[in-house]
Amino acid sequence: MDHFLYKDGVLHAEDVALTEIAAAVGTPFYVYSTATLERHFRVFDEALDGMDHLVCYAMKANSNIAVLKILGDLGAGMDVVSGGEYMRAKAAGVSGDKIVFSGVGKTREEMTLALTGGIRQFNVESEPELAVLNEVALSLGKVAPITVRVNPDVDAKTHAKIATGKSENKFGIPIAKAREVYAVAGAMKGIDVVGIDVHIGSQLTDLEPYRLAYQKVAELTAELRSDGHNIRRLDLGGGLGIPYARSNEAPPLPMDYGKVVRETVGDLGCEIEIEPGRLVAGNAGLLVSSVIYNKAGEGRDFMIVDAAMNDLIRPAMYEAHHDIVPVIEAAVGTEAAPFDIVGPVCESGDTFAKQRDMTPVADGEMIAFRSAGAYGAVMSSEYNTRPMIPEVLVKGDQFAVIRKRPTFDEMIKRDTVPEWQ
Repeated sequence: MDHFLYKDGVLHAEDVALTEIAAAVGTPFYVYSTATLERHFRVFDEALDGMDHLVCYAMKANSNIAVLKILGDLGAGMDVVSGGEYMRAKAAGVSGDKIVFSGVGKTREEMTLALTGGIRQFNVESEPELAVLNEVALSLGKVAPITVRVNPDVDAKTHAKIATGKSENKFGIPIAKAREVYAVAGAMKGIDVVGIDVHIGSQLTDLEPYRLAYQKVAELTAELRSDGHNIRRLDLGGGLGIPYARSNEAPPLPMDYGKVVRETVGDLGCEIEIEPGRLVAGNAGLLVSSVIYNKAGEGRDFMIVDAAMNDLIRPAMYEAHHDIVPVIEAAVGTEAAPFDIVGPVCESGDTFAKQRDMTPVADGEMIAFRSAGAYGAVMSSEYNTRPMIPEVLVKGDQFAVIRKRPTFDEMIKRDTVPEWQ
């Protein structure tokens, strides 16, 4: 469910017409719904009701500080994968004891930043990282709380570029080697082993891979406790999918996911951490774009819009589907026709949809890409010297720009010319 509905023939974000936002900020732009963000977080939090748990929002999905503050005010922790994300979480008012630091390439500088600023735990991904973290912690006179991310060799049955739990993926250590690595960690004076971490992928639409992975985590918990480790926290990752195409079968509900957690690890007496990102933010955002030209091609028609692959790269990178709808609702009885919906960047990959059935949208009118709140703005760039587009937050009948569009002068002045030129 989201809060983007047609009212009097115009698509609205909550109680604000998208035409009103477009008049104020121009197109293209991202718009997020506060009510949808709040609802999706609460649904996930309630799915683990009665269990000791913390929902740590995966910031890589959408890291705008205004979005983080909404979730932090609801009690969310944060899952970060860089020093920059750590600083964003702190800037949004999230305390260090609710921040989990993930990622395969943590640097000494990032470790120092988190240890001095406060951290809930590091999810350690390799033996070299463990050794470096121990050194950094000892040099600061601190002890680093850790889980070790184990790779359970479970096929998440998702896109190859977002699968993370198979043996050939770069993430974590093989679960068969876990006891050996935990023994090393347990002997380190700068390390406090608090639990186990696992994350098998993103955009999962089947609960069975979770069940298989969590069963392996439960078995490992028993083994590590028999080895003398005080395993008291299980970080179960995120990755539950969302329905990008409304015609498709809906992915499992968070409540069903919570049932799997209870059935596999609920009797271990551990605090549970989960790290949803896409499910919280994905359907809470739209990308709104104007049609520049309708172009008749050889055997197909093109709808050329002012958004491009630098604004929303998911279709080019993942062959991802986004439902695309007109901002002004088509009149009843208007026939749809197939269009290739493309951007203005000089790349054939700058294509959002091929032969998508759409009701015609005239030059200058607007379309909206649904389910664009996650991995949209955060993955955007200034390719072709195209400005990063505004992000807008709506709450009820109010809206505010939460990231402005830079001017060309601001972009160009970031470059410097060497003295010898």
